[in-house]
Amino acid sequence: MAIGPIQLIVLGFTHPDFRGEVIAELEKLRKTDTIRVIDALAVHKDPKGAIAVEHLSNLSPAEAVELGSKISALLGLGAEVGAESAREKGGVHPFSDADAWDVLAEIPNDSAAALLLIEHHWAVPLRDAVARAQGFRVSDGFISPLDLVAIGLVSAEEAQELHDLETAGSTR
Repeated sequence: MAIGPIQLIVLGFTHPDFRGEVIAELEKLRKTDTIRVIDALAVHKDPKGAIAVEHLSNLSPAEAVELGSKISALLGLGAEVGAESAREKGGVHPFSDADAWDVLAEIPNDSAAALLLIEHHWAVPLRDAVARAQGFRVSDGFISPLDLVAIGLVSAEEAQELHDLETAGSTR
């Protein structure tokens, strides 16, 4: 199995209104072989501070065993431990409950946080082509919609709408 670039994304939700849309989009991306969710940990605190923690992965059992060994080796746990744990638990869970408690200390009541460890499977052929051309990644990152105005890719109004959409939850 070719493994694409792995990315850790940390999301915050103020006054979350979960309707299954985020999970549905992750599943849609998996079905098109765009990304795979290696592990996800969602932590929710209700308005009174009651806590709910949930893990998500959309790997098949075979992928979980194979990636379990690789991710565990990456995290310094050893490949054998990761493969055995993936077989026993039916998935890869690099985000332990201990990680959840670290997240809990940081989020206020009536909010949520999610840690997503995703593989960009779409990038495998591109990465391999770059490597065959003796190229390498120098840097990466997301560009703010507001920065796109300067090069004329979007209008100021469009950029502001996109920026507001991306940051709306952080200002409630």
